[in-house]
Amino acid sequence: MESVLQTVFGAMPQATAIWLIILLALAVAVAAAALPQGIRAPGAPDEENHFAATLEAAATEAAEAAGRRRAEWAAAQEAVDQAWAAYEEAAELARRISAATAYPLMSRRRKPGENVDRQRYLHRSATALCRSQDLSIAQLNDVFAHRGWNPRLHPVQQEAELRNAVREHRFAAYRKMVEKERSAWRGAEAAAETLRGLRAEAASARLRGPEAETTDQQWWAEQWAPTELPAAA
Repeated sequence: MESVLQTVFGAMPQATAIWLIILLALAVAVAAAALPQGIRAPGAPDEENHFAATLEAAATEAAEAAGRRRAEWAAAQEAVDQAWAAYEEAAELARRISAATAYPLMSRRRKPGENVDRQRYLHRSATALCRSQDLSIAQLNDVFAHRGWNPRLHPVQQEAELRNAVREHRFAAYRKMVEKERSAWRGAEAAAETLRGLRAEAASARLRGPEAETTDQQWWAEQWAPTELPAAA
């Protein structure tokens, strides 16, 4: 093949060879110009759609943030279910113990030091329940300060009072988990809305093409001050 080309070009005048090379270069240029604008050589930078690429990068970060917010919401939902199950268990136990104390206790003269023993029993039981997170620290302080608690009650009656306090604590914990779940849901919805907006804006910028880049950048600059730019949490 090389010998054939050498023979052909050797037979041509030098001017004719130069004109053929020029015509070949023009043909390549015309063919490249006829290609659609969206087709680029592999690895070529997308300089004409820089604004759209920036929005797409922001949308990618927003997608990651939305995924984290949704995972937090799912965890909060599970915590609500666990808190409700704990409340139901505490309520059932309190009901059974209250039913057991429905019968009056026999009245008799107390032995010396029995009131001290009853008080110790109340304090030990309340401390154990607080360690297992069935009572709050505030409730335990009320027990030791005897605020709303009678340390002279019979241990059976004290157990019923303690179980009622556990039920109240578990219900308060359930309500707290419900508030956290609602807050997590609002965060997940806000992150999803941000993601949808960025994706829509990026797609719109990509369709409008590079001629709208300057206008889009000016619009974004007017909408967001430097300290108010939306950050992917």
